Amino acid sequence: MTAPPRTTGYLLLFRNTDWEQYHLSEEQIRECVDKINAWFDGLSATGKMAGAQPLLDKAVVITGKGGEFVTDGPFAEAKETIGGYVYLTVETMEEAVALAKTNPMHEFGLTTEVRPTSSSCPHLHRILNRTAEAIS
Repeated sequence: MTAPPRTTGYLLLFRNTDWEQYHLSEEQIRECVDKINAWFDGLSATGKMAGAQPLLDKAVVITGKGGEFVTDGPFAEAKETIGGYVYLTVETMEEAVALAKTNPMHEFGLTTEVRPTSSSCPHLHRILNRTAEAIS
């Protein structure tokens, strides 16, 4: 049997990041950017943010045996497209959620999905353990 996967951190996935729909003034945009930069700086200063990046609006989806299907994207509705992420190195889901709730971009319609990351694939772990149990 293999060791069970353990949580290694938390990923914040940002959706609905198209601010153009809000028709903000230049001053409002500056204020918003200042708030967002302060939020990122605060996460970084506490050592809880291991990385963060915006994502471009381009994607390729590969499916099928041997990757036979390649399709350009993204495909989901614009509000569902992931526009960026933050990787947090906190101990619990509750702490990750609490930090995600403080994101100033929520006031502009952004949504955040919080997902734990793992030391190994939980699906592979389950399959390997079933195989080991069947053999013994």
